[in-house]
Amino acid sequence: MAKTLKITLKKSPIGQKPKTRATVRSLGLRKIRQSVEHTDSPDVRGMIARVQHLVEVEEQ
Repeated sequence: MAKTLKITLKKSPIGQKPKTRATVRSLGLRKIRQSVEHTDSPDVRGMIARVQHLVEVEEQ
């Protein structure tokens, strides 16, 4: 079974660069404290690295 990552938006992307805001949206996050689950892959890890100051990640 593939590992999954639970990603929670902790801070607002308002005031961030457009690429950063687009990355948050592409992860499927729209509201603060909203959580989504993604399979652990290099693509998702790269997006998380870009917005690590806005999100919290839990491995499941």
